[in-house]
Amino acid sequence: QVRLVESGGGSVQAGGSLRLSCAASGYIFKYYCMAWFRQVPGKEPEGVAGISSGGATTFYPDSMKGRFTISRDNAKETLYLQMDSLKPEDTAMYYCARSRDISCGINDMYLTRVEYPDWGQGTQVTVSS
Repeated sequence: QVRLVESGGGSVQAGGSLRLSCAASGYIFKYYCMAWFRQVPGKEPEGVAGISSGGATTFYPDSMKGRFTISRDNAKETLYLQMDSLKPEDTAMYYCARSRDISCGINDMYLTRVEYPDWGQGTQVTVSS
């Protein structure tokens, strides 16, 4: 059974940084692509970043480039999201997600709930101005 547990969220002032973690269990972590999504109430979830199974390839939507860094430690079965220069509009619940298959993609076409159906419970990030 896939289990994803996010941590590291919190409240921070604009310009600050946070590092989110996602501990995975119940499957062979190193075989799957992983991604971060975020969602605010009343809106569709938004893909934040994706990373290939080995960690060599990462992807960020244009709107996320430059401030967020996704990484993974396959030995620790943990996914990370380093968020710098945070803005109030980054306020959201952040979720880590596992790809549907081991044959996985991480570009705009693939960063969807259909391709990443397994999500954790989320961690709240609140950025104040």
